Amino acid sequence: MSFDPVTLAVLQGRFEQVVDEMDATLFRSAFNPIIAEAHDASHGIYDRLSGATLAQGKSGLPIFVGAMSFAVKMVIDKVARDGGLGDGDVYIFNDPYEGGTHLSDFKLVRPIFRAGKLYCYMASVGHWHDVGGNVPGNYNPAAVESFQEGMLIPPVKLIKGGVLNQDIVNILQANSRQPVSLYGDLNGQINALDLGAGRFAELLDEYGDGLVEEAFTELQARAARLMRAHIAELPDGVFSCDDWLDNDGIVDAPLAIALDMKIDGDRMVLDFARSAPACAGPVNISYATAIAACYVALKHIFRDVPANAGVLEPIEFVIPEGSILHAIAPRPVGGYTETILRLIDVMFGALAEAAPERSNGCAYGTINALSIAGHREDGRRWVMFSFFGGGHGGHPEGDGLSHGNAPISTATIPPVEILEAAYPVMFSQWALRADSGGPGRHRGGLGGLYEIELLEQSADVFLFGERGRFPPQGVAGGGPGACNIFSYDRDGSWDTPPLASKMTGLEISRGQRLRLESPGGGGYGDAFERAPDAVAEDVRLGYVSCEAAARDYGVALNDAGHVDEAATTAQRAAARR
Repeated sequence: MSFDPVTLAVLQGRFEQVVDEMDATLFRSAFNPIIAEAHDASHGIYDRLSGATLAQGKSGLPIFVGAMSFAVKMVIDKVARDGGLGDGDVYIFNDPYEGGTHLSDFKLVRPIFRAGKLYCYMASVGHWHDVGGNVPGNYNPAAVESFQEGMLIPPVKLIKGGVLNQDIVNILQANSRQPVSLYGDLNGQINALDLGAGRFAELLDEYGDGLVEEAFTELQARAARLMRAHIAELPDGVFSCDDWLDNDGIVDAPLAIALDMKIDGDRMVLDFARSAPACAGPVNISYATAIAACYVALKHIFRDVPANAGVLEPIEFVIPEGSILHAIAPRPVGGYTETILRLIDVMFGALAEAAPERSNGCAYGTINALSIAGHREDGRRWVMFSFFGGGHGGHPEGDGLSHGNAPISTATIPPVEILEAAYPVMFSQWALRADSGGPGRHRGGLGGLYEIELLEQSADVFLFGERGRFPPQGVAGGGPGACNIFSYDRDGSWDTPPLASKMTGLEISRGQRLRLESPGGGGYGDAFERAPDAVAEDVRLGYVSCEAAARDYGVALNDAGHVDEAATTAQRAAARR
């Protein structure tokens, strides 16, 4: 049918409203700060036959858009094998190999019936605080198989016909160091699905089942057409970018993430065949996760394309099985966040070769997943798990964002006040990191500087980070951002881990401090084309030092902090010779 554009726009807004309200319900009811404050969760509506994403909320993590379609397909396949699907059922699982991401992300999938027939699926995913394994918080940089990362639950029926299976809840709680947090997050997801089912039923009653289904089909078709049009505007050819992970946490050797982006008319092939093979440590990702990361990168590049499965229709993927980007169980995948960030980086880098006006410098490229765990004086266990921000890349229109969150998500960095209120720690520093942004006509954003002091008697520390050896790259002639630095107070001096940004089993006592200096973003364009007055303003604000202004930008400042125009012209001319 030919859709009235106003009706289609209204329906698209209503679909998003339903899932946005599901997001908000979980964020307000979850017990753990990673969901409640950082919004590490997502909800969506999915096709009844393929599991393809039909609609997703604007507040949840974009990485889940692609991954959750694979997760819903797992339930579809299970029902095809076993049968037994009924109204009011809810499946739960966290399988990262077919369903994507890692063991911390628990998925709940609920069928939606109309007049006794399956209409679509709704799903909820959230990052639970602790799901067992060797390391509190589950980011285990020393894992060599998934059994060391946490419990793995295949798709099982948590709720049948509206009746909760309490035995499954008991099993889940028994395998967590934070059973109360798990219980609260689980019920928050169940309630979000209940609310979504009710709101969607109201929408169907208002517009009719047939019209809504046709709207979903049309929105996907339009997303595919728009994506093809964008690809057709790019030059034909093969455009490549290589980047590296520091190591896998086990073997101290770099791992390549390599992309050959092939553009032919309105089709794009993303060929990752040159990437490293699957490794011993937990920086592997599943095929589903790799596809989801490509989706996020494409949405960053082509921002006006609607968020549904149509985005991927013109895209072909080459990701060989056995690659670090197509790992098979039980390869560890707990640190998937680090690898997908590098995958997004090579997408930006390859695109910059084809169309620099559409790309940007790489973001800081690590979430710095930090776990600090111990016991309070009364014997109660505590587990602080958090991630931290950094700089985003400079872009064609301006400087990168300072102290932003990773580009895999719309999540927020947990506030210092929440962390200090929930855990026995004190942040003695929470600041921007000077000279961390990559030089460029448009400077990369600044990373963060965090210093954390332990207030309890003792604790164990685990860090899973990256970019300790390979800084975020700039594009179009821009320079790299600063590398990641993790250090810890040891007898009055600051030590760093042998594996750069990964650490297991560090024991600290009351008063000892940890320090994270996160990377800045890569720069965009030639740094010597940056306006000298803009460099002087950066120095005045403390973003760039006088030494870096002269070294990286060729800008000389006088004692008053103003640009010395003659010296600047001479410095820039000499550097270009």
